[in-house]
Amino acid sequence: MKFRSLAVAGAIAIACAAMTPVASTAAEVTLKLHHLLGPKAPAQTQMLEPWAKRVEDSSGGRIKIDIYPSMSLGGKPPQLVGQVRDGVVDIIWTVLGYTAGQFPRSEVFELPFIHTNNLVATNLAMREMLENGMLAEEFKNMHVIALHVHAGQAIHMVDTPVRKPEDLVGKKMRIPSRTGAWILEALGANPVGMPVPDLPQALSKKVVDGALIPFEIVRPLKIQELTKYQTEGEGRIRFGTTTFVIAMNKAKYESLPDDLKKAIDDNSGVEFEKEIGRVWTQSEVGGEEALKEAGNEVIELDQDQIDAFRKKLEPVVERWVADVEAKGIDGRTLVETARATIAKYSNEK
Repeated sequence: MKFRSLAVAGAIAIACAAMTPVASTAAEVTLKLHHLLGPKAPAQTQMLEPWAKRVEDSSGGRIKIDIYPSMSLGGKPPQLVGQVRDGVVDIIWTVLGYTAGQFPRSEVFELPFIHTNNLVATNLAMREMLENGMLAEEFKNMHVIALHVHAGQAIHMVDTPVRKPEDLVGKKMRIPSRTGAWILEALGANPVGMPVPDLPQALSKKVVDGALIPFEIVRPLKIQELTKYQTEGEGRIRFGTTTFVIAMNKAKYESLPDDLKKAIDDNSGVEFEKEIGRVWTQSEVGGEEALKEAGNEVIELDQDQIDAFRKKLEPVVERWVADVEAKGIDGRTLVETARATIAKYSNEK
């Protein structure tokens, strides 16, 4: 009886072994990707997850990428850059402006009316200026997978319609970065800094009267339930934008064998940045639909109204140029190059 039990156990063990993947198919490298938004945000479902899957497939299953949303590995959003530089995590996706003072050159793309409404063009301009050295100094301690922007800052208000700059005077407004603060100061508003995950509570408690954010984040944060009015220019002209990076720990990347580096490189850079631009352009639609369903009023400013904002915001560019030039950075050339490079790619979609 004992022999029979052993035989059965042996047969079960053999059957289980047959169903278990052989060691050669197991991932050789597991990478932790950490970011600040929730698991259902378009940034994860439409950008990070498809990218991770392509890298895994390109590596033949030798790379596995585990995504940790909502700062689930600890820390706060401003610490993400330090986490990837220090090797606490392997890859991050984050807002550059959350890490104050570390990416002054890249701020040029956040200035009012530098980015217009073509995300692909702006993403490609960022890549070109990284590769030609104009932005490279800021990323020397990490391996950049992609740089990108979102569709641009629309004005979202709890209970105040905004049709002219004067409508924002005295209002408390959430800002994404210091350039956003300067934009609001130029419009007479009071900027309040906070990472975007903190925004719903701030709106519900009237800590702020409104915010500068794109439409893509409306549905994930339920902004349509917390505001009544949105403002943008015709053709999706917005009031500045936010810059982002997907980056890998440099030492981790350099430790990989060449073929696994290639699996990452083949899914990074220009083509990925084009895809990101298209994904984030399309993701605005979900926010627009949520606002429409909620009965919000989306105000579209005509050219004359936009020009009134443009005039008010011209000093922001000059303020930024003076600020970075005091740090030895040629801000004027960065502004001129950013505008010209975005224009060069203006037909890209």
